[in-house]
Amino acid sequence: MTEPLLRRLAARGERLTVGALPWVAPVYRAMPCVAEVVEFPFQHGGLQWQGRWAMARALRSRFDVAYVCPNSLKSALIPWLAGIPQRLGYTGEMRFGLLTDRLDNPDAEVRPPMVEFYAALSLLGTSGSMQLGGDLRPVLKLPSAQLGDALEHVGRMPHMPTLARNSYVVFAPGAEYGPAKRWPAHHFADLAAQLDMPVLLLGSSKEHALCDDIARAANAARPGQCINLAGQTSLVQAFALIALAYRVVSNDSGLMHVAAAFGVRQVAVYGSSSPEHTPPLNDKARVLWLRVDAHYHPPLACAPCYERVCPLGHTRCLEDITPQRVLQALEL
Repeated sequence: MTEPLLRRLAARGERLTVGALPWVAPVYRAMPCVAEVVEFPFQHGGLQWQGRWAMARALRSRFDVAYVCPNSLKSALIPWLAGIPQRLGYTGEMRFGLLTDRLDNPDAEVRPPMVEFYAALSLLGTSGSMQLGGDLRPVLKLPSAQLGDALEHVGRMPHMPTLARNSYVVFAPGAEYGPAKRWPAHHFADLAAQLDMPVLLLGSSKEHALCDDIARAANAARPGQCINLAGQTSLVQAFALIALAYRVVSNDSGLMHVAAAFGVRQVAVYGSSSPEHTPPLNDKARVLWLRVDAHYHPPLACAPCYERVCPLGHTRCLEDITPQRVLQALEL
């Protein structure tokens, strides 16, 4: 979601160093506009003052400007402690003294598209128009050799079919936020069993059990059809598998945006969240969301609720999107 911001900054001559947690650093290394990635050795929760002081000292006198993308207080601490002269971001968690230039937090009821939310930071401190223009679709790229090496490595894993570009479909059935964003596992399994090529299940180690359920059900109907790779690949290997896939099916998740950024044909299933806020910005993407389906009755007035778990207990926003409908959207 931040890539269009970074691309805009690089296009006007800024040399970009991105500070990122280790789990997300490979994403920035796949952005051609990023010159350097500094990994922040922090854990979730707590200010971790000692570590932030040490990182700030290492960064002193290196940078003229810091763009602070997260809205948290602690994310603004390092640029401030490092004495970076210009520090730009949203007001966020009461960061008046930590930032030199700020945009007001958007109204929670409005929820602007996240790409535009981040890209707007490129307008701070400029004398030009405060209107965004140009292509705001995120782009990721990896060298062909790196893609090939990653595919070859995964292909050597036990029980893997022969992998080549466009020879398999990727499913990303997880969503870190919660079950109200996850298309049901039995729907994923039913869809997998109907496909005429292997299905690779991708996700984090936390999603391994979920993917096991899908693989078990699909393979019972069609032996060897599904392979569970959740937690078994590096992020770069997952990128390669997505970039070289024939199609990708996912929820509204990080891997959905990865598929969009690589320009892969994809189907994105939405439930409690909104494609108006976090769409897959890809001309080859098909979005399924019952909230805007005029033929769906009764209308889904409860979406988007942005809840982790369906507050009404039925999750029909996802249950009622059938495998057959996703199959049709795949345009196989």
